[in-house]
Amino acid sequence: MYQIIVLLPLVGFLIAGLGGHAIGAKASEYITSSFLVIAAFLSWVGFFTFDAAEPIASISLLHWMQSGGLDVSWALKIDRLTLVMLVVVNTVSALVHIYSIGYMHHDPHRPRFFAYLSLFTFAMLMLVTADNLVQMFFGWEGVGLASYLLIGFWYKKPSANAAAMKAFVVNRVGDFGFLLGIFGVFAIFQSVNLDTIFAGAAAVAATMGEGAEAGAAAEGAVDMGAVVLDFAGYSLTMGGAITCVCLLLFLGAMGKSAQIGLHTWLPDAMEGPTPVSALIHAATMVTAGVFMLARMSPVFELSHTALTVVTVVGATTALFAATIGLVQTDIKRVIAYSTCSQLGYMFVALGVGAYSVAIFHLFTHAFFKALLFLGAGSVIHAVSDEQDMRRMGGLRKHIPITYWTMVIGTLALTGFPFTAGYFSKDGVIEAAFVGHNAFAMYGWGMTVIAALLTSFYSWRLIFMTFHGKPRASADVMHHVHESPWVMTIPLFILAFGALFAGMLFEHEFIGEAYEHFWGTALFTGAENHILHDMHEVAFGVAIIPTVMMALGFALAYWFYIANPAMPKRQAETHRGLYKFFLNKWYFDELYNVLFVRSAKWLGRTLWKRGDMGIIDRYGPDGVSGRVLDVTNRVVKLQTGYLYHYAFAMLIGVAALVTWMMIGGAL
Repeated sequence: MYQIIVLLPLVGFLIAGLGGHAIGAKASEYITSSFLVIAAFLSWVGFFTFDAAEPIASISLLHWMQSGGLDVSWALKIDRLTLVMLVVVNTVSALVHIYSIGYMHHDPHRPRFFAYLSLFTFAMLMLVTADNLVQMFFGWEGVGLASYLLIGFWYKKPSANAAAMKAFVVNRVGDFGFLLGIFGVFAIFQSVNLDTIFAGAAAVAATMGEGAEAGAAAEGAVDMGAVVLDFAGYSLTMGGAITCVCLLLFLGAMGKSAQIGLHTWLPDAMEGPTPVSALIHAATMVTAGVFMLARMSPVFELSHTALTVVTVVGATTALFAATIGLVQTDIKRVIAYSTCSQLGYMFVALGVGAYSVAIFHLFTHAFFKALLFLGAGSVIHAVSDEQDMRRMGGLRKHIPITYWTMVIGTLALTGFPFTAGYFSKDGVIEAAFVGHNAFAMYGWGMTVIAALLTSFYSWRLIFMTFHGKPRASADVMHHVHESPWVMTIPLFILAFGALFAGMLFEHEFIGEAYEHFWGTALFTGAENHILHDMHEVAFGVAIIPTVMMALGFALAYWFYIANPAMPKRQAETHRGLYKFFLNKWYFDELYNVLFVRSAKWLGRTLWKRGDMGIIDRYGPDGVSGRVLDVTNRVVKLQTGYLYHYAFAMLIGVAALVTWMMIGGAL
């Protein structure tokens, strides 16, 4: 069954990609979408029938490579974490495929689009089912390639090409760190197989818990004082090496999951079709980093320093992205920065050791964020491809299905009681409050403030888009219409998940059934009691996120319904802060000065002075040029007149006689 789940998207990609012109656009749409629906159905079957008490299954598909001590197979690791990701990826991808049948109806290149969607899904499935880090890296790079193809799908738009290239280049920075982290893991544990790595991590944990002397007596224990890495004269102990490796792995996660510093590609990814935005931001590419850290939790549990860094970066990202979302006017960019902020929440949970809480938020977030993106696509479809919220308004009565489903998504995102986000997002905040690392309270403070900002910009989107007077032209408003059923049915399904996914699965993910549900899929150290502690917080602490949610709603209502002139007045009053947020903290401008311009200057200098000035002038081109110069001058002597040749002969004879006379005298 699991082989079918993984390979069906690949088969769909091959059929639509290689035979799309032969079978036509309709057949490509229906075949790829049907395969994803089957894969999603089988994923849910596996999710509900899986018994975490049974031994973890590893299904070997083929032997991949062997070089020295490196032995890699293509195998599927099936445990609860894998199944959660299979459900998220395949469910959202199937709904995006179905939605795209309506959204991309007029596009002439639909077979290529659906082939790319299926390739994206296959690469993500390769990542989440990986039995070893090399296979995980293969899927990691696969989603990077597919995202490049999808973001730049409308390749005739210069902005789409630039956004695709930006996503590809920025992710290579993080991917290089991930690759170095894999090298480090292999150097420490002499394997890239996950089970072997986790067994080695357990031995290290035993050494740390029992002391070096007691640990050395245990089979497979590692001396924490021993030098395990020696590179270029620098030696690292086991503790230092693991911290270094964890930070490198986290660098890879920062790129894929758009954490502050490596986030700049994410908003520009909105240049792709809206279904692509839903797929990238809800279930696939951006969640890869969160999944990887959760998968490697046995290793990260050995480094409190690395977990602290994860907490700081995640908390900072949660607030940073939320501040930018306050002032964006593009409906898709507001939701994109919301994704960036919510990913920061997930990393805060990972940083304080609440791995299951992070995955729970990943699970619920997939439903309401995909719902918001697809709802935004329905709005854009209704208003003739307009994305600027300042040119919308008054759409509530014209597209009621889209309106109410987006309200449900907003309620879940902001953490309205008993919606999906209420259980998972509030769980992250409570976990940060009881966390024990040095920056846990920093994480709590940032996520509480971000909860207020999230509520404000989310309701701002709803009020600007659907309420008030219409700001679009009369011609646009005349053609506003609800999306077809092929686009609204996915909205209903996702709305159900946004309402009830938290309520239905909280008990298993983070409640009393935690151990039975997860088994050994997620690792927590012996001293990690965060799940117990977070359920014991005082009522005042537990209610704070809900208070922030209500306050954000009230502020948004006051600004955009009660006093519509207020936002402009505040922007003029606090112009500096407004411009700072509007220009995204000037990260793009800073990177342009530090990296883009300097790289262009260096390339231009090497081209003009190095290539043209030195290599071309004095290298092979220069030598050949001088030979041509000499031969061109010699050719001029070939005049065809006898007296010219006689004169040249006389000069030669005179030169020879002169040389013999002088030489004889010497």
